[in-house]
Amino acid sequence: MPLIKKLILLLLLFSIEGVHLYAVNTPFQFLRFNSNARAAGIAGCFEAMPDDPGAIFFNPATISTVDEKHFSATFLKHVLDINSGNVVYIKKFKDLGTFGASVSFTNYGSFIRSDRYGSQIGSFSANDIVVSATYSNQLDTNLYYGISLKYLYNNIDKYNSSSIAFDAGLIYLIPDSRTNIGLSVLHAGAQLSKFVDFYEPLPLDVRIGINNRLRGLPLLVNLSIHHLADQSNSFFDKFLNFSIGGEFYFGEYVQARLGYDNQIRRKAAPQNDKQFTGLSAGVGIKTNSVNVDYAIAQYGYNTFLHRIGINLDF
Repeated sequence: MPLIKKLILLLLLFSIEGVHLYAVNTPFQFLRFNSNARAAGIAGCFEAMPDDPGAIFFNPATISTVDEKHFSATFLKHVLDINSGNVVYIKKFKDLGTFGASVSFTNYGSFIRSDRYGSQIGSFSANDIVVSATYSNQLDTNLYYGISLKYLYNNIDKYNSSSIAFDAGLIYLIPDSRTNIGLSVLHAGAQLSKFVDFYEPLPLDVRIGINNRLRGLPLLVNLSIHHLADQSNSFFDKFLNFSIGGEFYFGEYVQARLGYDNQIRRKAAPQNDKQFTGLSAGVGIKTNSVNVDYAIAQYGYNTFLHRIGINLDF
């Protein structure tokens, strides 16, 4: 237990005080897209979610809780012509640990190219690609660690950039109380090559999550505090970046989900017309080998994002 306490304390101190100076505005915000349909339904509370390959994007340590082999794919319909998606493959090796690989993409559609007089002279596009390799293993009883190494490629018209980054995390399972705790540091890294004449920082993110499967009620309650590396006016303002979500189980095969993200509520819509900004909902259909998930979330005035995902267990 002393090792567990030291690791958790170290990551907590690092997340709350040590890294906020490096979290500034960046063109790499696509890294913060909620990249899993099930996670989107519960407002991204996924740092402590076991046995789901999509949790690799929130906490690389979670892949140790996935049985044998898993494949996952997600598609996100964003605003305007922006589309993104990802695929994940995870395999557990006896005595070696668990390995994962993922590829994510974002396509921003087509843009009009104009000359200095405003005359249209063609079009151009923009794309982002992230390729990741992940390793996870057991550190102590019910405690797992994980690390991901990521290569990022960004293209805007004739300009492009490449970057290297890593994610690291811990997940601690408490079976007797049906509770899981997850801590993660995401997108720590730097550009290898720059856009035009300057380098841009990556959007460092530090997250803490906990979930609990209630006794006597078919409900999994999830809480997440995220973007702890972002600059804030005060120490306590960091904790306004929270999400809460619930996953309801209707029998063995159907789940309904509801979530609320307070950071999106505060920042993604005008103060006088927030509507349902920050709220999300979803549904999942689960069989022995196939899971299908759908989620919808509002991110601003009349702006809705749709995600659909599929998981294969084989």
